[in-house]
Order: sequence, then structure tokens, then C-alpha cells
Amino acid sequence: MANNTIAITMGDPAGIGPEIIIKALAEGELSGARAVVVGCLATLRRIQALGITPAAELRPIETVAQARFAPGVINVIDEPLADPAALQAGKVQAQAGDLAYRCVRRATELAQAGEVQGIATAPLNKEALHLAGHMYPGHTELLATLTHSRDYAMVLYTDKLKVIHVSTHIALRKFLDTLSAERIETVVSMADTFLKRVGFSQPRIAVAGVNPHAGGERPVWR
Repeated sequence: MANNTIAITMGDPAGIGPEIIIKALAEGELSGARAVVVGCLATLRRIQALGITPAAELRPIETVAQARFAPGVINVIDEPLADPAALQAGKVQAQAGDLAYRCVRRATELAQAGEVQGIATAPLNKEALHLAGHMYPGHTELLATLTHSRDYAMVLYTDKLKVIHVSTHIALRKFLDTLSAERIETVVSMADTFLKRVGFSQPRIAVAGVNPHAGGERPVWR
């Protein structure tokens, strides 16, 4: 377990992801952590040159096996932009969306090959993703496609509360048209399996109703 390695995807290179990654891995508790960054090395160096992040060695590697985990060292598997010089911070761009997609794809390949044991994703921009021709609502659906998963759902996890979504990235008016007993049963089953995997031998699962009277209480007339 101590040798588990995490792949961190850059997300949208024109967004906050590159800066967050450097700040998180350069110092503090995560400095020297068993993590490899999948992203554009030129963009990371460009952010670092602005002087807004702590000092760290951006160390290019081609494989996870080449990584050297030490404080102040950030291992980077380079997934280059088509034109790094043309990248505009804070702007929606097709090449940024394409890079975000390729980073997730590369990290997923590493996970499926057993080279990393988990993936952490920096934010991507859905508009940029779509502009690049990758028509996914978000990370959840993209990862499901890359892993050929039939049944999947998003989980929000804290010590006190775990939430699994029946649907994501859809307007409420459309959600009602997609809701079905089969989907609810599938998600509840996945929730039960997931909770048991993380240590809850007898999970208790509450299902939130769409209708405010879904609890089934009968009105009392006086």
C-alpha cells in the first residue's frame, strides 16, 4: 500500500490547474508524495516563471518507473500542447480542451496498466473540451467511456457524508425524463458495493426524493 502512486491530470492548461498542482506538490504535506503529473511541461514551466508558485524541480519523465519521489521534486509525464506559445490564460481554447482530454486518457492508460493506483483530476473546462470535439459532460462520463464502464456514478465523499448521484450535468427539467426505477436500483446497488469496499459492513443508504412528499406521509385533515 505504501508504494501506491497517483497520477494527477493537469486539467485545462489555461485555467487554475497548473498553478494548484505546483503549489500543492512543491511544499507542505504533499511535497515528495508518490504522485506523477500528466500535463504540458512547457505550461508548468511558464507558470513557475511567473514567480507565483513555490520553488520546485519540474522533472520530466517518460514512465512512472523513472519517477524520483523527493521533497521539492515534481515528476511530469509531458503531454504537450499543440502550440504552447499561443495558450492564453483564462480563455476558452480548443487546444486547451484537447490537452485536458489527452491528460485524462493518458492517466487512465497508466491506471489500467497498473503503473498508478489512482487518478486525481485538476479542473477542466467543458466548453473547451467540446470545442476540441470531445463531447463529454464532464470527467465522470469521460472516465466511463475510457474504461468501457456500463454502470457508473459520481460519488462525493467526506468522513460524515457520502453522496452518490443518480444523474449529473443535466437540467432538472430534463432529469425527470431520464429518471427510472432501474437507474435508481443500479445506483443504490453501486452505493452499497462502494460503501462495503471502503469499510462499511452494513451500509445505511437514504434515497432523496424528487417530490417533496416522496416520504409517503399521508395528509391529515381536520
